[in-house]
Amino acid sequence: MWLQKFIQIFKIPDLRKKILFILGVFVVFRIMANIPIPGIDTSRLRDLFEANQMLGLLNIFTGGALSRLSIVMLGLGPYITAVIILQLLTMIFPQLEKMYKEEGEAGRQKINQYGRILTVPLAAIQSFAMLTLFQHQGLISSMSPIVLATSVTTVVAGSIFLMWLGELITEKGIGNGISLLIFAGIVARTPMSIYQSYIDIEGNPARIPDYFFFFIIAIVIIAGVVMVTEARRNIPVSYAKRVRGMKMYGGVSTYLPMNINPAGVIPIIFALSLMLLPGMVATLFSSLGIEILASVAEGINNIFKNPWIYGIFYFVLVFAFTYFYTAITFDPKAIAENLQKMGGFVPGIRPGESTAKFIKYILNRILFIGATFLGTIAILPSIIQGLTGISAFRFLIGGTALLIVVSVVLETMKQIKAQLRMREYETF
Repeated sequence: MWLQKFIQIFKIPDLRKKILFILGVFVVFRIMANIPIPGIDTSRLRDLFEANQMLGLLNIFTGGALSRLSIVMLGLGPYITAVIILQLLTMIFPQLEKMYKEEGEAGRQKINQYGRILTVPLAAIQSFAMLTLFQHQGLISSMSPIVLATSVTTVVAGSIFLMWLGELITEKGIGNGISLLIFAGIVARTPMSIYQSYIDIEGNPARIPDYFFFFIIAIVIIAGVVMVTEARRNIPVSYAKRVRGMKMYGGVSTYLPMNINPAGVIPIIFALSLMLLPGMVATLFSSLGIEILASVAEGINNIFKNPWIYGIFYFVLVFAFTYFYTAITFDPKAIAENLQKMGGFVPGIRPGESTAKFIKYILNRILFIGATFLGTIAILPSIIQGLTGISAFRFLIGGTALLIVVSVVLETMKQIKAQLRMREYETF
């Protein structure tokens, strides 16, 4: 059955062109991820990324581009951060909220344009902080102001180019381009992780039981991620009968689906950005000569190097941001008003404010499960590494990367099936 579907995909010219276009963009992305900035001590750089858990996770998201200090070393991080900041600002500024919710597609396009503009200064700040940090660590040779400015400009241009490629995929391909590029970066690291595991087993055969136990855990985690990603809490909704002329409308029953994890991976990305902030601030202040502020930021950064403090704080941040982000993007009051306008109601619940309170009550209950799940997924790499002693897959299996891969694969499969079904109806 799957083989027939696969053959059918490539028999449809339009669908085949979209898939080949996405694969072509992936090739361009991987070529750019392997074009480094000159003057790098790769051995010391690799040791740093293996020792620093946060940098290692960022490196997975960029497909190894950060550890190579390539021209796309920041990946899509600045753009994602810009989008998150704008979504948070919609809660502060009513004009942005009105633009996002009431102006429809035109308003969302304006918000997206603001996100593209905000990406530029964010990429410049982040690239400057990263390059300065690596210079202080002695991982790259000291740069003159002109060379540093040129390198920062190159990295910013690389981030903007990746953002453009992602939007091209969204416009001409299948699925969300930004998610697919992150997916490509994560998957690109898999062969190297497998090779490192093979070398480890070959050098120490006694570790075979550890790897066997590790892959059993991985299968269980993948099954759990799929189940939670696809899980829904359906709220029954009925529509009142209405008579128009000689016809009767309504009188049907349906349901309002609510995801157990409505926030996706955004809370993890936002928590990750916040936890990277002390180190970047310390580096920036050190380069500016503000020693007092640099010492404070460096002290906070050293506290997070403790694995227990890091794990607990990371879990709490992800848990809190799940509620916070859902409060921004999911409005029970607006849903209740729309149901009332269309003649819909939840059986046993009065329309209007009572329905909004009921939806909010259900949302808070399922959010506890979703937030706990996200927080656990975020810290699972450290737990798995502690249980098995295997570091080759610590950022891939059981972590944020796996959640992204599963979500993107499921969403892309749904869109391809929808495309095939649509063409079957057209043929019929």
